Amino acid sequence: MTWDVALILGIDGLANGAVYLLAGLGLVLIFSVTRVVFVPFGDVAAFAALTLAAFETNRMPPTIGLVLTLAVLALLTEVGSLIRRGEQRQIPKALLLWGVLPAVPCLLAWLAARAGVPASLQIVATVLLVVPIAPLLARVVYQPIADASVLVLLIVSLALHFLLSGLGLLFFGPEGSRTAPLASGTLALGDGFTVSGQVMLMVASAIVLSGLFFLVFERTVAGKALRATAVNRVGARLVGIRPARTAMLAYGSASLLAGLIGVLIAPVTTMYYDSGFIIGLKAFVAAIIGGLVSYPMTAVGAIAVGLVESFASFWSGALKDVIVFSLLIPVLMLRSFLTVHADEDEEEVDQ
Repeated sequence: MTWDVALILGIDGLANGAVYLLAGLGLVLIFSVTRVVFVPFGDVAAFAALTLAAFETNRMPPTIGLVLTLAVLALLTEVGSLIRRGEQRQIPKALLLWGVLPAVPCLLAWLAARAGVPASLQIVATVLLVVPIAPLLARVVYQPIADASVLVLLIVSLALHFLLSGLGLLFFGPEGSRTAPLASGTLALGDGFTVSGQVMLMVASAIVLSGLFFLVFERTVAGKALRATAVNRVGARLVGIRPARTAMLAYGSASLLAGLIGVLIAPVTTMYYDSGFIIGLKAFVAAIIGGLVSYPMTAVGAIAVGLVESFASFWSGALKDVIVFSLLIPVLMLRSFLTVHADEDEEEVDQ
């Protein structure tokens, strides 16, 4: 390995790390607020990439049907819950929240596909279309079992991933897709070494979105509500914060991040209906390095995962994923050694 090769691998690792950084932030956000390891995060990103590819090929995005299906299930779940609780007066509000609102981006995407809008509007329509996916899944699957243990929630997340993979195959088909680069041109760094505009866009997007993520948490009421719920759910209830609402806000924010990730990675890799699982797993490794609670450490872990993956692909392309996932072993052993253990029941009593 020469220095030139190492530099190329390093730049590639930073680009991959930028993607895992955004995905890791989404996973940590959901887990800190809801205790859910949102395994289907990568699936949402894959659906976003396939949606953008459908726009570019002048096809109607199958994501419209997927979102409408989930919206019907969420609406039926909410209406059934209201009827059981004797709160029929809230049904019109439920129709607006779980029926009309998810249908709005579907209508916009349908109009965009019919009108043949420019690429920038296709990206906007793609991101808006996938934003409702995580909140709808949360209403159907996670909200009814919100008080279950972390292990039960993890098992449900895994089952949900396989269900989404089946739905992805049904709606998108087995064919892979790749979109046109979002940024053209290159940046010369000397001695004939260049960096593509797409790589620079990925890294810059990760930096900007991470900064916005920090500002939202520090400067907005919604961000402070998310932080309060993450620190202490009972205390958040006592000061008037509804954990169910902050949970939906967390799912919506994570779904937005997943949509942006799908748009960023669609030009650099061929995406299939089940490609999101590997993305989610590698982001999970980064989140574990951060203990599923620390955003700065998750960012460090994401960059480390990206660099390890890049250099591992040079030495053995077939084993690069194995090498990346093997990082979990020393990290988990170290955290198990340093963490003071307590039963989950005792932790809930303390809270």
